[in-house]
Amino acid sequence: MALSDIAAGLEVTVEQKNYGVATVDDTGGDLHERLAPFEGALPCESDAAVTIVESHASGVAVDETARRAGVAPMTAAKTLHLLGASGISPLSAIGHELIEDWLSANISRSEAFALSGASETEFALATFIETHDPLDGAAEVLEGALALDGDAAVQKRNALAETMSGVGDLL
Repeated sequence: MALSDIAAGLEVTVEQKNYGVATVDDTGGDLHERLAPFEGALPCESDAAVTIVESHASGVAVDETARRAGVAPMTAAKTLHLLGASGISPLSAIGHELIEDWLSANISRSEAFALSGASETEFALATFIETHDPLDGAAEVLEGALALDGDAAVQKRNALAETMSGVGDLL
């Protein structure tokens, strides 16, 4: 049996509709204005939070972001977590499982801490992340701020273009 025999009698009965790309642009507002509703729930003042978000959006490490904002690195990390940034936790998924086990009283804190291999500061930050959900609606603010500097990834890629290999390099 040939492929043409298998395909005989098949016909397309439904056409695909092109709905386009849905876009939402909330970057018109100032970052201070967009962070204002969350100011009371953040561990720092709004000026520092703006600096933290802008620095993070440009690819700066959390400790340098904290220095620029004039706050402790822990405060900067907590602020980013509460605003919905991902990748802030210093622990792996297994480390977070250990914290969950400790919080649910399945193991002791000292045992969870020892098994995690984390420093006191890393363990404290991971515990904060496990016990505090990001603020409702804050992730959209962070996404908007990251969209403000959306070309940062492109700029980074362009800067590293010489070091990257392409598909043609594999042949």
